[in-house]
Amino acid sequence: MSKIPTLALLASDTPRAQEAAEALRGEMNFVPLEQAEMAVVLGGDGQMLHALHEMLDAGHVIPAYGINYGTVGFMMNKPKSSRPLEERIMRAKRLTITPLAMTATLGSGEQETRLAINEVSLLRETRQTARLEVAVNGKVRMAELFCDGVLVATPAGSTAYNLSANGPILPLTSALVALTPISPFRPRRWRGAILPDHYEITFRVLDPLKRPVAAVADQKELRDILEVQVRVARDQQLTLLFDPGKTLEERIFAEQFQV
Repeated sequence: MSKIPTLALLASDTPRAQEAAEALRGEMNFVPLEQAEMAVVLGGDGQMLHALHEMLDAGHVIPAYGINYGTVGFMMNKPKSSRPLEERIMRAKRLTITPLAMTATLGSGEQETRLAINEVSLLRETRQTARLEVAVNGKVRMAELFCDGVLVATPAGSTAYNLSANGPILPLTSALVALTPISPFRPRRWRGAILPDHYEITFRVLDPLKRPVAAVADQKELRDILEVQVRVARDQQLTLLFDPGKTLEERIFAEQFQV
């Protein structure tokens, strides 16, 4: 990268992020997102997900450099550095991540498609457990799964909700997705599966009236679902920027050794 690109500034509403944004505006020039070549994102992982979805919705996907003013900050860089922001961006390493595409059939028969960077999850809407059929590449692999829900996680999202549901951590370059049940009731001992990311996974809701199910792509929810198909959206790749030696890949790898 020979010159600093035009930058957009996307900050969360928290006081820390807003204070940092105000300071940066006094030091650098920023343009609206639709005119930018890169985005600087201030906040936590939730803000980064929001920013990436904003890009996808607008059809203007550009590399994003995150600075952590949240809590965990898996997708973000450290806020403090001896180097100015321009130099950090110029030195940053690129990392490509690929979201999931969720196509949900609603009770009305209509279909809605949503993208998920971390995971697609199906969740029961009432106190009744969900009753689902699980198929992979058109072949039914589980005729009945009684559970609070089930999710499909990308490697980038495998340390989020998936890990909390006792799912596996996936190396970022693994070309895999995690299929993880949430509080399975029957079969009780099923712990999920690890699948190649070119497989398509289909969930069919077997009792949608008595046991209604919602489908969630990251934070976007659709209710009263009949069927959900999940695949990797290879035509919607995203780029994150990290300081050298601080990549998401290294953080996910290190997470496997946390006790």
